[in-house]
Amino acid sequence: MNTQETPNVQQAAKEVKLWQATLPIVFLLLTIIYGLLLRPRVFQQKEMPLEIIFLLSAVFAIGYLMFLGYSWQALQDSIVAKISRVFPALLILFAIGLIIGSWIVAGTIPMLVYYGIKLIHPDYIYVLSFLIPIVFSTLVGTSWGSIGTIGIVLIGVANSIDAHLGITAGAIVGGAYFGDKVSPLSDTTNVAAMAVEIPLYAHIRSMMYTTLPSALIAAIIYFVLGYLYPPAAQSQNFASVTNTLQAIREMFNFSVFLLIPPLIVLYGSLRKKPTLPVLLVSSLAACLLALIVQKFDSQSIIATMHKGFNTDMATWVKGVPVNVKSLFNRGGLYQLSEPVVISLMVFVFIGAIDKINAMALVINTLLRNVHRRAGVIVASLFSTAFTNVMTCNQSVTGFVIGDAFKDKYDQLGISRKVLSRSLEDYGTMLESIVPWTPTAIFVVATLQVPFGEYWHWQLLTLINLVMAPLLAITGIGCFYNQSSNTTNEKLVN
Repeated sequence: MNTQETPNVQQAAKEVKLWQATLPIVFLLLTIIYGLLLRPRVFQQKEMPLEIIFLLSAVFAIGYLMFLGYSWQALQDSIVAKISRVFPALLILFAIGLIIGSWIVAGTIPMLVYYGIKLIHPDYIYVLSFLIPIVFSTLVGTSWGSIGTIGIVLIGVANSIDAHLGITAGAIVGGAYFGDKVSPLSDTTNVAAMAVEIPLYAHIRSMMYTTLPSALIAAIIYFVLGYLYPPAAQSQNFASVTNTLQAIREMFNFSVFLLIPPLIVLYGSLRKKPTLPVLLVSSLAACLLALIVQKFDSQSIIATMHKGFNTDMATWVKGVPVNVKSLFNRGGLYQLSEPVVISLMVFVFIGAIDKINAMALVINTLLRNVHRRAGVIVASLFSTAFTNVMTCNQSVTGFVIGDAFKDKYDQLGISRKVLSRSLEDYGTMLESIVPWTPTAIFVVATLQVPFGEYWHWQLLTLINLVMAPLLAITGIGCFYNQSSNTTNEKLVN
């Protein structure tokens, strides 16, 4: 039956017209606009879950393609093929949850937080407000977690010494997003690599071409701003900082051996080892350290790996501060279960429309007159920005734009590493300076600094928005005529 079906499928694919290929994509965009924009902002209703948005879109696409003559078996094979290519990356998302929890219960993250806070000095409040979140966010892979924890401490210090809160908030957000962007533990970083089907560390190395120069320039400016807008006070006797440090010190024992788990990840990154085994080895090492160094029993460690760490496990500590709970109550196997489910629903939709090469057909039509590599890269940047501003969700943007542009990149000999980088340069990085995104709303609510006072001091994003198209125009760091890393390398290398 399958051999009889193949010619019909191939013939149907040749007969698909542009408007037919566009219809499932238009349905998805309309569902996104209704579910993520109109419902909360016009109808005053809760946003539609992304899983449901892509599930509905997948059902529509499958039904529509079956109407065009494709069999369920052919569509199912296409969906399974798409999911199978990214399944190793989905496993990484589970491993990230394990490693976050294990690093916390071992005391690795708490120790770094403790000594990071110790580094705060009024004379360098702005540059430290940029650099410290970089370290924390890189290690834990979450910009929101960094902003909501060490960011609160930094903004509290800035407020106490009468520093410029707008500059401090912009520095905190920029540093948090730098770490989130380049961390192998970040869900958006993994999603960007997953969306264009390239190795995770290839994506991270590519981002260094735009992100690292932008960060260096931003750090220099923040250092200079310390002299242009010096804090009025110099005292460091802050109750909030003291309480935080005391709670962390009571909860965990510190040792130089707690640096072993991050050093394992660093070694794996530098030696280009497969991501999943490196994360699992680091997590196992952290669990062993938790048994040796900390006061937690094996049951607490198992519970941490399962559902995440909870400060209530430290029964010997009374009255844990709220910000300490916010920092450490996380991790576990289910930490990133929601991105996994969303990813599966996305790939069901993309796998279905892949049968007619819908995204490639639409993009090739729109870019019919664009023959220069720089033009395609810039087009992908601005398409990413538009989609992210409209949907307010980087995961959606990554999958939609990544799938739409990857074939065009292959045709012109542009490495997909540039595409994955573009998804974050004009996607992830943009969220904090667009006032209606959940990120901007979170920043304002968490740091208690108005949007209008901090966004123009979020220098990392503003510089990065110039750096990305500049590299596209000059061709620097664009890896022309290199492998797209989809055939010659495994996805999780």
